[in-house]
Amino acid sequence: MYRSGALGGTVRALDGSEIAMLRLGISVLCIFALGLAPTPVATGGVPTGTAAEIQVPPPPFSEGIFPCSDCHGGLPTNRTRRLVSDHEDVRFAHDAEHLWCLDCHNPDDRDKLRLASGQLVEFTESYKLCGQCHGEKLRDWKVGVHGKRTGSWSGAKQYLLCAHCHNPHSPRFAPLRPEPPPVRPERLRR
Repeated sequence: MYRSGALGGTVRALDGSEIAMLRLGISVLCIFALGLAPTPVATGGVPTGTAAEIQVPPPPFSEGIFPCSDCHGGLPTNRTRRLVSDHEDVRFAHDAEHLWCLDCHNPDDRDKLRLASGQLVEFTESYKLCGQCHGEKLRDWKVGVHGKRTGSWSGAKQYLLCAHCHNPHSPRFAPLRPEPPPVRPERLRR
């Protein structure tokens, strides 16, 4: 719907996605204007915690699989792309045409992850690895729009890692069946 504006020009109604983006933009502007935005650090703009670069709980490892060096330590690394029989319970559906285990897991120190640059990171810094391909989600996670974080506006915060909600080997959520709508008060039996 278009109509003339009070100051001239044309005004049109916004659709739902434009309204959502406008609300997000206003929220982010308010956060920065009030001085509540996380403080960026030199390592890629990751918010700082009080004592560490970013505070996260350990990733949710399956029982008995970490540290990886318990099984892989001292073994020669087979760099051939293949299905790994010892990890047959892992369903890999994360761009499987292009990626495989050693694109993320460091072949020489299995207790570390490896960025595309070759830099090694701890599993508690796995957001850096995920953010290489999912930059928009990492940006949203840093400012608290995506994922979950707890703490206070102006104090220490604790973020959950991507792996707390997404299986890193198969990150897409299964479709959910919507719940029925709530019962209107006038339809409640008394």
